[in-house]
Amino acid sequence: MRPQWRPIAFGVIIQRIGKTPWSLQSDREARLAEIAARAEALGLPPVRYPEGWPARTYSLAPLRALMLTRDQEQLRSLTRELYSSMFVAGQHLADLEAVLAAAERVGMQRDAVRDGISRDDVKERLRAHTDDALARGVTGVPTVAVDDQLFWGDDRLEDAAAALST
Repeated sequence: MRPQWRPIAFGVIIQRIGKTPWSLQSDREARLAEIAARAEALGLPPVRYPEGWPARTYSLAPLRALMLTRDQEQLRSLTRELYSSMFVAGQHLADLEAVLAAAERVGMQRDAVRDGISRDDVKERLRAHTDDALARGVTGVPTVAVDDQLFWGDDRLEDAAAALST
């Protein structure tokens, strides 16, 4: 079984449930160090956070761009490009040009993405994905749902993969 990726507006979720994300809590530095250590252990590039992350870097544009992908493969590819832009290159994804450049790298047309992110149907689909996630009990990202069990956080991805294989 291959997981289906679904973009959600995590900022909306934390507002609705009244949660303060770990990235804004007092132990933030320790958690950033844990993430850096996991990335190094996995052979990933060093994590670079854009200035002001996360509070001053939030935008719905990248999420809406994800809604414009043609299939799951392109969705995964654009997700990786956006994460790489933000956390490897340290770019702000509130900068629409960074989002459009990432979309172009995965074969999407800049003008179509620029126009598409403001379409009502795109906004509504993202809203529906977010509402569905809330209804399922999602409280963090990334979340992997295996049947009724939710695994959230990059530190739980191995557990989710193990659950998928059983």
